[in-house]
Parts: sequence; C-alpha cells; structure tokens
Amino acid sequence: MYYRELAGEKVSALGMGNMRLPTFDGVEKNVDREKSQEIIDYAMSHGINYYDTAYRYHGGESERFIGQALKKYPRDSFLLASKFPGHMMVKKGGGVVGFTSGLAGWPDNTVEGVFAEQLQKCQVDYFDFYLLHNVNENSLVIYDDPDLRVVDFVKQKKREGKIRHLGFSSHASSAATIDDFLTRHEGVFDFVQIQLNYLDWTLQDAKGKYEVITKHGLKVVVMEGVRGGRLAQLPEEQMARLRAVRPEDSAARWALRWLQGLQEVAVVLSGMTTLDQIRENVETFAAPEPLTDEEKDLLTDVAESMMNLVPCTGCRYCTEGCPMELEIPKIIAAYNAVKNDDFMARYDPDRADAAMDPRRCVGCGACTGICPQGIAVPDIMSKFAEMLKPPRR
Repeated sequence: MYYRELAGEKVSALGMGNMRLPTFDGVEKNVDREKSQEIIDYAMSHGINYYDTAYRYHGGESERFIGQALKKYPRDSFLLASKFPGHMMVKKGGGVVGFTSGLAGWPDNTVEGVFAEQLQKCQVDYFDFYLLHNVNENSLVIYDDPDLRVVDFVKQKKREGKIRHLGFSSHASSAATIDDFLTRHEGVFDFVQIQLNYLDWTLQDAKGKYEVITKHGLKVVVMEGVRGGRLAQLPEEQMARLRAVRPEDSAARWALRWLQGLQEVAVVLSGMTTLDQIRENVETFAAPEPLTDEEKDLLTDVAESMMNLVPCTGCRYCTEGCPMELEIPKIIAAYNAVKNDDFMARYDPDRADAAMDPRRCVGCGACTGICPQGIAVPDIMSKFAEMLKPPRR
C-alpha cells in the first residue's frame, strides 16, 4: 500500500468505503457482519487506514457496524470519517423535523443530537475526518440556514477536538456551486470529496470540480471511482480494446489507475463488497502505476462510447422514500442496458418482481429531490415504460 498526505495525515491511497457492505438477502439494513468484518480485517492487515461511513449508509447501520468492527484495533491505527446528513434534512420553523427519505429518527431535533448519536454509534470520542454530506444546490438551504448554523457547529466541534479535520462531500451539478461554497467559507475546510472517474471527468464536469477544489489549495477524496461498479463491467467490445493493451488487467484496475494519475487526489474510496474485490484493489494500490498517455487516450475513447448512459451510481437514496418501493437503481441499470446492450430480449417486466416494473412509477418526484446525480427519475421511468409497451399488432 502506498500513502499520500491529507490535512497533515499520512493516508492510504486506497480507502475503505462502507456504503456497499455485504448484506443478507440484498436488504440494505441487514449487514452481514461476519463477511464485512473479514473485509475490514483484510483492509487493516494490508495497510488501509482510511475508513469512510455516513449517517444514512445501510439505513443507518453502517456507522454501527464500522464502530464495532474497528473497536478491536488501537484508536490511533485507523482514520475514521463520517458525514453530517444535512442533505436529507427537512426544516420547519426553527428546527429540523426529519429526513426527506423517511429514515428513522434521531435522539432529538437538533444538529447536536445527530452528531452525538454518530459518535455513540461509531464508538469513538472524535472523528478524524468529518464531512458535511452532499453540499449541492438543493442542500444549501440547510447548510446556509441562519437558525441551524451547521457550519458554525462543526467549526466549534473542531475547536473542541471532536473533529480533527473538516471537509464536505458534493454531488453538485455545477463546479461553481463548490467554488462559491469554498469562497464563502475560505479557510474552514481541509478537503473535499467528489464523484470522480474517467467517465464523469466530462459527463458530470468532474474536471471542473477537481480544478476548483485544487484552486483553493485543497486535496480531493474520490468517491464512485468505478461508478458503483458500472466501470468494472464494460461492454465486451470495449474490454477487448483494453485487453489488447494489458491482457491481465480488469476494467476496475483501469479505472483506478486512471485516478492514480491525478496528483491532488489523496484517497480513492472503494465500497468493496467481497474479499476478491479488496484483494484486487489492494494489489492495484501496492504502488502507483498511473496510465501512460496512450492508455489515457484509449480510456477517453471508451468513455466517449458510454456518454449516453443515465448517470446512476446505485447509491439507493431514491429507494428510501419511494411509495411504490421500486428498485430504482436496478430499473435504471436495466434501462441503460436496453438502450446500449440489446437487453430488451432478456427483460420482461410482466415476469419480473413488481419492484422492477417502471410502469408502476406514480411520478411523485420524491426520488428526484434526493438523487445526488439530479436524475429526473420519473422521466426515465416513463421513457422505459413506453419502451416496454407491447408492439402494436
């Protein structure tokens, strides 16, 4: 494992994300603790020291799991990051009344109550890294609220030593949103976490966001480096082009090596669900091996062939408030496949589980309001439903 610097800390270039832990029966809240512990133990024994979680991951269970999983290790042997869920909060009057997703509540309706609960769940006295979760065009109403004073609160916790390094994550649609937030709070934040991969470099202007962050003199923490697994499973035509250059390398390894070429990236997070995934990723980060110029050009061509995809990362925020309990990320994956991989012959919604039928969408828009990618989910459901209509006789 090689290391980089972040806010004065020596951090592993590969970080352990805890949003996609193994579960029982595919139920998000049912974390398979035995398998997950094996992954954490492997990470610790192979030099990973950065562990990322958040209030809402795995329906609130991720913080509980990682707190218990790391309890067996000395506190100074790992760096723990969690996030304040302002992007999900609903404010009424002078206080917070709940979450946009309907996630089970907190001990009280205060910012302090959420933070105290997180420390308790993670079984720590302080967070090494603490982030405002998903600062974007919609969540600024919470993060800039003069009554809640969220930024003032986390600054105070940093002064108290409850937070060692302060940052924020962002799925903002515009680099200008990140620039404006950093400018308004110049000197407050130590790093920024963004969605960054070779596809989103242009598709979601990750290039512009990266340049804005580094302009402010800050390092970048990467999330969605393989886009929720999408860049780990490329179409065969594209994989054949990559194998012709490096026959033994997987699609995921190509994506991660692309990130190694960005000098202001301190940590690349990966939500590793299996031991095979973490073994491969640890090998990839044994030493830096960024892509050559020729390899970067090839990967740019691969990205350009994929630009018509709906940019879903499978974060599952949208599913928590869906009144029809639709498996929205899976439906969008099927929609992308239908459009790009001739998946139509294998997709029959009349035989699929009801949760996989886009025709059941009622168009309420609860999903769009919380989607980090800003996807107009009801529009996609409508388009997919139209595609799946029986042909006229």
